[in-house]
Amino acid sequence: MNIKKKLPIGLSTLEGMISDNYTYVDKTRLINELVSGKYYFLSRPRRFGKSLLLDTLKQAYLGNKKIFKGLYLEHHWDWNTQYPVIHVSFAMSSAIESGAVLRDIITAQLSAHATLYNIILPDRTYETQFDYLIKSIAEQSVSKKVVILIDEYDKPILDVIDQPESAYHNREILKSFYGVIKDNDAHLQFVFLTGVSKFSKVGLFSGLNNLNDISLDAKYADICGYTQAELENTFSDYLTAGNVDKAMLKLWYNGYNFAGTEIQKVYNPFDILLFFDKGFQYRSFWFETGNPAFLIKLIQRYHYYFPEMEEVHISENSLSTFEIDDIPLPTLLFQTGYLTIKAETMIGAMRGYVLSYPNLEVKASLNNALARMGTTTLLQSANMNKLVACLAKKDLQGLGEVFHGYFSSIPHDWYRNNDIQHYEGFYASIVYSYFCALGYKTIAEDATNVGKIDLTIELPDKILILEFKLKKNGDAISALQQIKDRHYADKYKTQKKPIHLMGICFDSDERNVCDVVSCIED
Repeated sequence: MNIKKKLPIGLSTLEGMISDNYTYVDKTRLINELVSGKYYFLSRPRRFGKSLLLDTLKQAYLGNKKIFKGLYLEHHWDWNTQYPVIHVSFAMSSAIESGAVLRDIITAQLSAHATLYNIILPDRTYETQFDYLIKSIAEQSVSKKVVILIDEYDKPILDVIDQPESAYHNREILKSFYGVIKDNDAHLQFVFLTGVSKFSKVGLFSGLNNLNDISLDAKYADICGYTQAELENTFSDYLTAGNVDKAMLKLWYNGYNFAGTEIQKVYNPFDILLFFDKGFQYRSFWFETGNPAFLIKLIQRYHYYFPEMEEVHISENSLSTFEIDDIPLPTLLFQTGYLTIKAETMIGAMRGYVLSYPNLEVKASLNNALARMGTTTLLQSANMNKLVACLAKKDLQGLGEVFHGYFSSIPHDWYRNNDIQHYEGFYASIVYSYFCALGYKTIAEDATNVGKIDLTIELPDKILILEFKLKKNGDAISALQQIKDRHYADKYKTQKKPIHLMGICFDSDERNVCDVVSCIED
């Protein structure tokens, strides 16, 4: 391959990228716009380039002009004035399960800054040390002002969010720490906090309630991530060398939307860089670096109907914040990157959003994880292989046997202290997740002019239309008859593919598939 620049995989410092000839997507125009204000907050999912953004701000304020050569900021920044920077990061810390460890981490970072600026900190609390550090650095600087950058401000909480006592303890420590910032307004030039989530102002930010949240600001929607134009311009060598199908790449990795407009959708940088580096293979690079186990537990606990993630309606207020003891699942899924904005809407008189999966990677990978609930990875993989084989052979009765085997494998303890087996949505969710995990176009609650199909699966050579019934409400034959009576297949006849109709009945007492009937639409 005739590639001129290297891929910055794992790099989060601007100087390292520029000096060592790595590819850099220039976002400095947006940085120039940011500095017209003073206090900012940005929420983005993990591995979206937040650390690089903060480092770029840091280098600009330190006056490191040479690394901005050729970038927008080179000729749009006052390089005559430099500011000292306090840059605190929780990005690299492992799960912090005790307040003592968190306080030690904070103290260590403050001590490192004190050493850098030749300051001796008092032997006091971390809040007192932070306050002293800000004032001392400002006093000795020419500008008399300090810049504060906080990376992954919420990680000490999110890492233990399923341990409420530890999460509360860490939150209180961070609340006191961040509260010092507001008290030093006279000594500050610029403040920027980034993280994955946005906790409410009455919780974590009660001491720092003057932040300008730009997380859903259209002007900064692409401040992290690659737009389609940036991808094609900056990585043209890689796209050409790999003969990349841009439509397929977009289907797999594009789609993150933080403003509600189609033109501002972005790619996760981590996916793109790994896609190029690993020989142009379509794999779940971003998803595999995370652990959605906590999300899976929440989904199970609250009987969340997986197919509803295709189209979640939520108010702007609900989307923006959550608390440790009040975490709406759609909000958590959005802030962690498993859902994104599909469109703006109105919920009553309130502004709101419609959420959906950002792309095929997330939809298939998350549903693959959901399909493993209650069983082993090995068994789930075997079931997937059987499912693919049945589809290839047009063996719809075999599909029923695959799902019967799955539900039979779920341990009895999985149903303890809940009644999920009495919800049709529980069974439908599992079926939906299996098909989504295979990457097929899967449409839940598929609207027609006479009603909604429970589940439609579009395959390259056929269409499957599925209707579900609990045994107490009917049987598989009545489910199949409903598909026929309401002419659900008419919606797909123009595709000129065979249309297979399938009724599936579940027995809540047996917690399993009890009957399957199918036919081909005439």
